[in-house]
Amino acid sequence: MPQLLTLSRAARLVGITRGALQSRIKAGELAAFEGMVSAEDLLRAYPETRLDDNTAFERFAQIKDNAFSRRVREHVLPKPEVLVARLTDMSRRLAQSEAGLDYYRSIVEHLQTKLHECDNSAAASAAIKGLRAWLQHALEPDADANAPQSLLVQDSFMRIMTAQVKVQPGGSEFFVEGNDTLLEAALRAGLSFSYGCSNGNCGLCKARVLAGQVQKTRHYDYVLTAAEKNAGVVLMCCNTAAVDLVIEASEAHGALDIPLQNIAAKVKSVDLLADDMRLLRLQTPRSNRLRFLAGQSVALTLDGGATADFSVASCPCDDRNLEFHVARRPGDAFCDGVFTGLSGADTVRVEGPRGDFVLNETSARPLVFIAYGGGFAPVKSLIEHAMALDVAETLQLYWIADGKSGHYLNNLCRSWADALDNFRYIPLTVDHDPTQDAAMRDALARVLPAQAELAGHDVYVAGAESFANEAAYLLLDRGLPRAQLLVNRLPAA
Repeated sequence: MPQLLTLSRAARLVGITRGALQSRIKAGELAAFEGMVSAEDLLRAYPETRLDDNTAFERFAQIKDNAFSRRVREHVLPKPEVLVARLTDMSRRLAQSEAGLDYYRSIVEHLQTKLHECDNSAAASAAIKGLRAWLQHALEPDADANAPQSLLVQDSFMRIMTAQVKVQPGGSEFFVEGNDTLLEAALRAGLSFSYGCSNGNCGLCKARVLAGQVQKTRHYDYVLTAAEKNAGVVLMCCNTAAVDLVIEASEAHGALDIPLQNIAAKVKSVDLLADDMRLLRLQTPRSNRLRFLAGQSVALTLDGGATADFSVASCPCDDRNLEFHVARRPGDAFCDGVFTGLSGADTVRVEGPRGDFVLNETSARPLVFIAYGGGFAPVKSLIEHAMALDVAETLQLYWIADGKSGHYLNNLCRSWADALDNFRYIPLTVDHDPTQDAAMRDALARVLPAQAELAGHDVYVAGAESFANEAAYLLLDRGLPRAQLLVNRLPAA
């Protein structure tokens, strides 16, 4: 019987995205059995996979930590008690497998004895002799079986280092690595669970364990009822996965699922992106983190009362760290404050989130992003979220910019293209103000012909209102279904 791997594990083992694997299955190039693939079929589809090192794991680490320009986090072994739990679970699985093998071995030996008795009788038929010969051949060691066994050895190693969590009823999956809590791992994987303080005080991150075992990682003050404890309810912010888990928890999939919040955040830094563009980094308190969906916006207010709306440019998976791209706007008190005097001692009030420019997580279609100028901020958030989810078959980014601030994060986009085989980046520069119809059509005409089959894509457009309107008109005119187009119309800078 073939050894089966979940799609998520298979993708990690060969160093590709889950979406790319699903694409091979859809094309009939790889067989799947109820959402799982065999090690043998996987190696046939990806013969270049190296089994003698941890190349796949290193590649994922590079994508997760370097290409996304997120904070560097230390890769550590799970705590000893977690390792003991995982090794104990693997020992139990091994004992069950050995018991099963002993059982089937006894059946085969009994069958051989019966066939031998028939073979020695005068009434033995040619069919029985043929069956005996086939059985003898089938029991001989197969040299070709070493390759899938090596893949399964890597899978066993991964089961010790990481635990896989399946979420019901939504069906999402994520991996818990190192000393991450369930909540930390889920957020890093792009999932949006309900949570509040993240330190065991509010109880908003409750989940019910349906299968598997958790390990408490920190003390918490929130009191679970006796009924909740008996039902297997745990706090995700204070527990990790000791072994593979199945949990029941609700996820936010739309803007209406996220409550409006008001948080005082500290200025972490104000960095130069271009002469007329600054990167404002804020950090929320550990006990009051902002819940939002990628692509949404918030209202920012300085201590002096100056306020402005900005799209969040960072991914929800980046924990407490929020990024905003602030363009210089003459006469704008908030922008003047950012450009002239904001420092690490200041506080910025964050109110939100708002907006429905969010990723359609239920779609497996290839993704196309078209941004003009500062419209790159919400698009960046969406792209990093799509990368964290790891389900899109391909991602393409067209960033149209003029000579003002230009492609102010060009190196970041190029690093994505270098790190991911399924990511394509096309920077376009216009010489004129793209709010003028002629310049807009010229820039968009250089984008749209590359999309031969628009109907098979999900397209996200963000930029000045006149640009976004023109882009939407042309996309729909060329056959893109309205349900597969999402537009974020930003105020002109």
